[in-house]
Amino acid sequence: MKGSDSSGPFLRVAHTATFLSYNTHMRTIVLYIALALALCMPVFAWADEAEDEAAFAAAEAAEDATPEEAAQAAADALAGSDTASTGEEGLTLSSDSLSATIEGCPFAVNDFTRASAGSNQKIDGEYFGYTYYIGKKPSDLMYVATFTDVVVYVSPDAASRVGLNIASEDDLGSLKQYIEALSKANENGSRGIASTAQWHFISEEAINVDGVAFGFDRELKKGYYYNTIIGADGSDITQSNNEHYTQFTHASFASLVLADEAAIVDPPTTAEKLQDFFATLDWSPLWVTLKTTFTAIIFIFVLGLAAAYLTLHVSPRVRDVLDTVFTIPMVLPPTVCGFLLLLLLGTKTPIGQWFANVGFPLVFSWPATVIAATVVAFPLMYRNARGAFENLDTNMLDAARTLGWSELKIFFKLMLPLSWSSIAAATVLAFARALGEYGATLFLAGNYVGITRTIPISIYFYWKIGRTDIAIFWTLVVLVFSFVVILFINLWSQHTTRYRRGAAEE
Repeated sequence: MKGSDSSGPFLRVAHTATFLSYNTHMRTIVLYIALALALCMPVFAWADEAEDEAAFAAAEAAEDATPEEAAQAAADALAGSDTASTGEEGLTLSSDSLSATIEGCPFAVNDFTRASAGSNQKIDGEYFGYTYYIGKKPSDLMYVATFTDVVVYVSPDAASRVGLNIASEDDLGSLKQYIEALSKANENGSRGIASTAQWHFISEEAINVDGVAFGFDRELKKGYYYNTIIGADGSDITQSNNEHYTQFTHASFASLVLADEAAIVDPPTTAEKLQDFFATLDWSPLWVTLKTTFTAIIFIFVLGLAAAYLTLHVSPRVRDVLDTVFTIPMVLPPTVCGFLLLLLLGTKTPIGQWFANVGFPLVFSWPATVIAATVVAFPLMYRNARGAFENLDTNMLDAARTLGWSELKIFFKLMLPLSWSSIAAATVLAFARALGEYGATLFLAGNYVGITRTIPISIYFYWKIGRTDIAIFWTLVVLVFSFVVILFINLWSQHTTRYRRGAAEE
C-alpha cells in the first residue's frame, strides 16, 4: 500500500509534465504558423505589382522558345520584376489597365479590350478571312498584331473629335506609346507585340500589307462589326502553304477621348488588394485537396499497416517480391505512376469498364484523385510501418503467444502501441505526400474545377495563364502545410526520445 500511495504523486507529476510539454509544443506550432502567415503578407503585394511585368517579359522571351525555355523565361522574369510601371515617362496607366493618359497629350485612350484569338469560320455562309469580333458598334481605335506587323486603324470621326492628327509624328508617337503600354498591361502571359514589328497607321478602313488585306469596322452581319484579315486574292492566309501565310498574336479595341475624360482608376491600397484578392479567390482547390487527402490517408493507413504486417508472415523470397511491388511507386516519377494507373483503370480496360457500367467511373473523377494520392503516398506508410514492426522484440511476441494471445490481439495490444511513434510519423509524412501530389493526379483525374483540381494543379494552371499572384498564394499554403508537418514530426520525435530516455533511466 505504501508503494502504491507513494507512486501517486510521481504519476501526477509525470502527467502534469506531459500536459505542459504538449502545451508548450502547441504554443510553438501556433507561433510558427503565425510567423509564416505574417511573412506571407508582403509577398501578395509584391506578386500583384510584379505580375504584369513578369508576364510581359516571359511572353517576349518565349516568342521563339521551346516550352522548357518558355517556362524558364517566365520564372526568370518573375524573379527579376519589382515594379508594374510601363517604363514610359509622362504616361499614367489606370490600375485596371483599361485607360491611360500622357502628360501634355490632348487625347487619351479608354475601354481598352484585348482579343487573344479570332475566328477563321465562315459568317452566314461567306468566308471573309480571319476575323476578330468588335461588338455591336464600330470602334474608335483598333489594331491587329501579327508576328511581323502591327496595323493600327483610327476612326477619322474619333480623331477629329479628340484632336488627333494622323499625319503628325508626335501624335503617332503618343498613340504608339498608348498601345504598347496597354497591350503590355493586358497580356497576362499571352504573346505581345514583337519588338521588331513594323507599324502601319491608317485612317481608311482597308489596307493591303504585302499581299494581306486588312479590313476594319466591317459590318458583316446586321448590327455586328468585325475586323477581317484575308489574302488579297481571297485566300486563307492562316494556311502554312499560302505564300502570304500570317501568324496572329492578338487584336485590341479602344475608345479615344479627351485627356480630361479618361477614366483613370487610382491604385488600390495593399489592404484593398488583399480584400479583393480573397473575395474573388476560388477556394475549391483547397476543399478538393483536403477532401482528397483526408480520404486517401484512411486507405493509406489501413493498407500500409496491412501490407507491413503481411510481409512479416511470408517466406523471404515472397517478401522480397512484395516489398518491391509495394515500394516501386516511391521511386517512379509521379507522371509514370499516373500513366500506369490510366492504363490499368481506363475506360477501355476490363476494370475501368466494370466500374463505368455500375455508374462509378474511376478516371477523370474525384475518386481518381484519391486513388492517385493513395498510390504515390502508400510506400511511405508501408516502409516506416514495416521497419517499426521489424524492430520489435520477437521474444516478447513469442511470450504473448505462449500465454494464448491470438495474432489479432498481439497486433492491436502489442505491435501497434509499441510502434505507434513511428507509425504516427509515417502517417503524417504520407499525408504531406498525398497533399502535394500532382503528376499522377493530373494523368488519372484531369483538371476539373471544383472536382479534381487540387492545389498543386492550380499552381501550374494559374501560372500558365499569368495569374502569378494566385499561384504564389497556393504555393505559400502548401509551404505552410509542409512546415507544420515537419515541425510536428520533429517535436514528436523529441518527445518520444525524451520519453524513452526517461523510461530507460528508471
